Amino acid sequence: MSATPTPAPTAALETNLDTRLPTGEADVAALVAQIRTWGAELGFDAIRIASIDLSHAEEGLQTWLAQGFHGDMDYMANHGLLRARPAELVAGTVRAIVARMPYLPHDTRGHTDQPAAGSDWRTVEWDRMRRPEDATISLYARGRDYHKVLRQRLQKLAEKIAGAVGPYGFRVFTDSAPVLEVALASNGGLGWRGKHTLLLDRDAGSMFFLGEILIDLPLPIDPPVEPHCGNCTRCIDVCPTQAIVAPYTVDARRCISYLTIEHKGSIPVELREAMGNRVYGCDDCQLICPWNKFAVPANLPDFDVRNGLDAATLVDLFGWTESEFNQRLEGSPIRRIGHERWLRNIAVALGNALRGPLPEASRAQLRAALHARADHPSELVREHVAWALAA
Repeated sequence: MSATPTPAPTAALETNLDTRLPTGEADVAALVAQIRTWGAELGFDAIRIASIDLSHAEEGLQTWLAQGFHGDMDYMANHGLLRARPAELVAGTVRAIVARMPYLPHDTRGHTDQPAAGSDWRTVEWDRMRRPEDATISLYARGRDYHKVLRQRLQKLAEKIAGAVGPYGFRVFTDSAPVLEVALASNGGLGWRGKHTLLLDRDAGSMFFLGEILIDLPLPIDPPVEPHCGNCTRCIDVCPTQAIVAPYTVDARRCISYLTIEHKGSIPVELREAMGNRVYGCDDCQLICPWNKFAVPANLPDFDVRNGLDAATLVDLFGWTESEFNQRLEGSPIRRIGHERWLRNIAVALGNALRGPLPEASRAQLRAALHARADHPSELVREHVAWALAA
């Protein structure tokens, strides 16, 4: 990109000074409308143009990092305030195209192993967590890796824009660079930041992925929307490990999503029982949120459930060899944690199941599965298996 231009007083004046864009406001509005149409054709349910001014988020980011709430995620601290300064991350950036893509699978199965047609998907998920022998995997991770899906489609959107305006500077991101995605999306009016720190929208809840295209085109900015959480604290109250330590603040070191995905070492003993049967991620704060009654199903088949991950048992998943794990989960976001951490997570869930009431036959089956991994080459796996067997 070229050097960042001198800011102009208004978006309209900026547009008039940029020869790559139409000179009339109606023509610029038509271009933006066309960008939204292209986005919809690519599977996005909302496209907005956001201001890149994130100065309001800098103090909160600094405080969060200073408190160590990022845990082992050193990359969060390595880039520091660069996350709140898109124009420093990509020189020449003056706007962000922010995009939203729903991921809620169309078919969410309950204990009958049949699609829960007509059922409230949240009820199905709560029921799953009450069955200790079943595995609970975060809804977003049951299909294809969203990084690839969004990145490819954002790239196509960026190229379509180039076809309309000619060469311009852009870079595509989706959870892949030091960018404060929720803050950018909030700037552009895709939703507001909920108390669980996720983006919320009145018409779509929070069951969607976010992506951005940082651009050097001074397109007119969409306004933010008002927050609508009010006095509600359900997400804070429901968190199994009390990771939401205050409204809009998550201590990642206590978050089940962090523990099962980002954390590489031993899961703290004091947090293991609270994990229940959640073996990859946690959706509790989203399941309880009233706005998610408006969550919409995915637009793309990429997020359809694969490998029966919406109706899998702990014993079945624990029995996967490393080669089976890699083969079955090719193209899945789960694969990046590796087989060792997969077994670690499931061992904790098996131990939690054994700590509750179970039929004797089920108890014997779970213990047999654990004993089969008791001499695993990984010390990490052996430790968690031993903890589980001590139930």
